[in-house]
Amino acid sequence: MPSWPARTFKPVVARALRWLRHANYWIIAQLALTVLRILRLLPATWSLNFLDRTARRIGPLMGRHRAALANLRAAYPEKDETEIKAIALDMWSNMSRLVGEYVYMAQLTRTDPATGLPANIEIVGEDLFLRLREEKGPHIFFTGHLGNFEILPTVAAAYGLEMSALFRAPNNPFLAAELMEKRSESMGDLVASGRGSAFTLARILDNGGNIGVLVDQKFAGGIETTFFGRPCQTNPLLAKLARHYDCPVHPARCVRLPGNRFRLELQEKLDLPRTANGTVDVKATAQLLNDVIEGWIREEPGQWMWFHRRWERRGKYRHRNRKQPAAIG
Repeated sequence: MPSWPARTFKPVVARALRWLRHANYWIIAQLALTVLRILRLLPATWSLNFLDRTARRIGPLMGRHRAALANLRAAYPEKDETEIKAIALDMWSNMSRLVGEYVYMAQLTRTDPATGLPANIEIVGEDLFLRLREEKGPHIFFTGHLGNFEILPTVAAAYGLEMSALFRAPNNPFLAAELMEKRSESMGDLVASGRGSAFTLARILDNGGNIGVLVDQKFAGGIETTFFGRPCQTNPLLAKLARHYDCPVHPARCVRLPGNRFRLELQEKLDLPRTANGTVDVKATAQLLNDVIEGWIREEPGQWMWFHRRWERRGKYRHRNRKQPAAIG
């Protein structure tokens, strides 16, 4: 029986695997988009409450729930199991609402005719929005995956403060295309993370623009920092941009409130740590960003993604500090 040469066989297998992965992405996307289309036909409050109840039942059955519980135990050794599990359930509630809010974003951020601003969002730091709108840039804004973290660019646009937001597209290309379209409708200019994104952000700052960045994600090969007292690696991009442009860096966060409402807080610029020669200290700034995000999470622990592999470490840092809790997730 003739055998295929290895040189011929490998490309065939590779193409077949790519096709299967592509087909899997398509099936998952169609299921997800079908659910979202059904939700569009239903009242927003009912749908979001339904997603909330469903997530609280299904979330604990998922593998990532165990990762979330382990991360919570390591972050809050003083809390008992009842408290830990309650936070984890709140996390699934927050995540389910976040997904559903893609469908109802136009309703949730509808403007008040009297003010021209989103009616369902409490603004803390309105004077700062107005001041920065009139200031010449550049400015850097940062936030974390708290509440509905994508509201910041929407509110900034309502105040006439132009902002280019860095985002990470889903691996699923079909879902990525749908989300990109929905995000662009309300969030304005978007910059997809990946190759070339740092240059794009730098070009925006060069032109006196404003950028928004999420800073609480794992970054393999990043700067060695701590988060909740545990070692992790942090993306140095924001700190390096702040050093290069020596521009203001403003914290901003979204807090989910009862009744499908939100509170958006924009804060004054950080006093960034500096080296002996006066330039921004990149490592210390990366740690400062972590500390700010940690403080926010401690105030609203159920509104952060505890299943995220934030403490996973790679490269030369992987085997250091073995006495610290192991990477979870």
